[in-house]
Amino acid sequence: MAQPDGKKIFFENLSGAGKAIAVLTSGGDAQGMNAAVRAVVRMGLYVGAKVYFIHEGYQGMVDGGENIKEATWESVSSMLQVGGTVIGSARCKEFRSHEGRLKAAHNLVQHGITNLCVIGGDGSLTGANLFREEWSGLLGELAEQGLIEADAVQKYSALHIVGMVGSIDNDFCGTDMTIGTDSALHRIIEVVDAIMTTAQSHQRTFVLEVMGRHCGYLALVSALACGADWVLIPEMPPEDGWEEKMCEKLSATRSRGTRLNIIIVAEGAIDRHGKPITSGIVKDLVVKCLGFDTRVTILGHVQRGGTPSAFDRILASRMGVEAVLALLETTANTPACVVSLCGNQSVRLPLMECVQMVGTGPGWKQATHSIFENNLRTYKLLAHRKPESELPVSNFNVAVLNVGAPAAGMNAAVRSAVRVGISEGHKMFAVSDGFEGFYKGQIKEIKWADVGGWTGQGGSLLGTKRTLPAKHIDKIAEQMREHNINALLIVGGFEGFLSLLELLTARGKYDEFCVPMVMVPATVSNNVPGSDLSIGADTALNAITTLICMCQTCDRIKQSASGTKRRVFIIETMGGYCGYLASVGGLAAGADAAYIYEEPFDIRDLQANVEHLTEKMKTSIQRGLVLRNENCNENYTTDFIYQLYSEEGRGVFDSRKNVLGHMQQGGAPSPFDRNFGTKISAKAMQWVSKKLLETFRQGRVFANTEDSCCLLGMRRRALVFQPVVQLKDETDFVHRIPKEQWWLKLRPLMKILAKYKTTFDVSDSGQLEHVVRNRPKESDASVAM
Repeated sequence: MAQPDGKKIFFENLSGAGKAIAVLTSGGDAQGMNAAVRAVVRMGLYVGAKVYFIHEGYQGMVDGGENIKEATWESVSSMLQVGGTVIGSARCKEFRSHEGRLKAAHNLVQHGITNLCVIGGDGSLTGANLFREEWSGLLGELAEQGLIEADAVQKYSALHIVGMVGSIDNDFCGTDMTIGTDSALHRIIEVVDAIMTTAQSHQRTFVLEVMGRHCGYLALVSALACGADWVLIPEMPPEDGWEEKMCEKLSATRSRGTRLNIIIVAEGAIDRHGKPITSGIVKDLVVKCLGFDTRVTILGHVQRGGTPSAFDRILASRMGVEAVLALLETTANTPACVVSLCGNQSVRLPLMECVQMVGTGPGWKQATHSIFENNLRTYKLLAHRKPESELPVSNFNVAVLNVGAPAAGMNAAVRSAVRVGISEGHKMFAVSDGFEGFYKGQIKEIKWADVGGWTGQGGSLLGTKRTLPAKHIDKIAEQMREHNINALLIVGGFEGFLSLLELLTARGKYDEFCVPMVMVPATVSNNVPGSDLSIGADTALNAITTLICMCQTCDRIKQSASGTKRRVFIIETMGGYCGYLASVGGLAAGADAAYIYEEPFDIRDLQANVEHLTEKMKTSIQRGLVLRNENCNENYTTDFIYQLYSEEGRGVFDSRKNVLGHMQQGGAPSPFDRNFGTKISAKAMQWVSKKLLETFRQGRVFANTEDSCCLLGMRRRALVFQPVVQLKDETDFVHRIPKEQWWLKLRPLMKILAKYKTTFDVSDSGQLEHVVRNRPKESDASVAM
């Protein structure tokens, strides 16, 4: 399958000749910064520019000397999986003064640097913009003092700035996600999952304090991801009397048989009067009022540590490449911009527009951050059950089931659907084992408490099968009638999509299927038409990068005693005919090649890849990585590729192979999948409620229009309900993949970062936009959690 059409720029035409680009990291460190630095360096070298490291942030720029070094291709090898920032970061008081900025300008001019890529928070980016505005005046002063030649003022007349936001707090307006946030969530959720097992053993209450002095994003999303009983954040100071309400909630939860309680507190949490609410205060309150055995865990800088998640590696790599493109296209009249993420797209926003919309002080409102607002609404909806007397009475019965292979995050999606449905007055029914269980009558009502603790569970607690409904359509219709099912919500993969098409066809014969039906995509393969992303795919990507890292780490340990050997790892990934995991996993892991069905290859391509890797191995590169999608080619199997690399690389490198298999489906869901599943399912359930009211006529539900049988998917910047019948033309049913796939445009990035000369499609590159204060509601549950 050909790559999507677009305006393609060739290697020779992406010219940065004569340009010098410097990259620095400033402020607090964040996982993924190294991936961004690596992408800037390699993309800069790809276009022919000189690229420089500025070590120790602005302090290094002011001090100059050895702090400013030219970067090479090899100098960013093995950086992708490293946390923190290897080029260092430091706060610099001197740069805040005019004299400090004058020194910094002198040091940059000495190296001919007029393009600056700054990776940091709003303070770092604000400083960069001020530096840019003063630049011509600073050069004038340097010329007057005789520190630079007069012609240098004209030659280096403009300083171009592009920013990337590196911050675990996700506290920058204009971007859905900042570099480091997802990795910080991984650290928090790892701790919460570990704590939950010990808390259940002893019937304990745990109070977890997470970072966020002025921003409660980490606390709120962690609470959503683990189903916490209570969360305290600076943006939402609790009402007076919150202490009693919290204790009532904890007591009610414990009385229903739950053996643990989780309370998450942001370090900047305050009450309505501005008084801090600390984890210690919360613990003492619970002990005094309830007598529960209570422990406090303060995560601290653990949240900044560890290896970056797959999401952060991919985000940082995409942003780093986009930053270089922005620097190539900038002019003297172009405002300093920040590369941001909106939904599933890179965008460029005027830096100062973003900075000016960020509030200051404890508890500033994230009114411009629709993702935060949606998280808050969803948490309130799922964590706090209204009394029976306050619930609406709809008299509708809604069934939820899983269809297809298991995917991490399915349980979070089911929990969300059940609780939203109950909140809207519906009676919710759980169907075990997909449509196989449906026709066998494995249907029972499911209550609010039944889905407690489901968010962190892997696989499918309902049970899931690949069975399609057509063979048993009469029995399924009978069960629909017997249980008076008024709507269906399917959480599943490609089989779920096929099932909806079969049920839609069956409407002509069975009125029982003339009800609202919606599907939420959940599959590690990410091959469902109508959606850029599926629940479970992020967990699979993290499994791939983690397992690759383990293989390479074990290899280093084994070789430490016997001397260093160059080695290439051949890794087979899942995905059927869909190359998403191989391609995007390859980008996250720094692969040298990724073989997929959508991009046909032959023996000449294989040979070229071997030769390319051999040349790299003759330099300082010690390890190579090749990924192969399981169904990319029936003849060029994993064994064949392994044997080819082993033979052709003889004398230069050794080869090892690994088939990851079902390890990509297993384990606890990532924070992304927990939250994406939670929010997309909540949105689907709200659509069901709306359709039930619209189609209820003369005492019954009757829905037979195309738009009453939909798939809810992420499309670029928004979540969109799409009639499944309209998706048929977009689908390759033989190979079970969409005919066009957005991620194919990421493949050239992997090749560029692996030192290939290749074409690069810039049709989707970011364009300068203005900050939108309130985005459309459709984007509320976007890709960025």
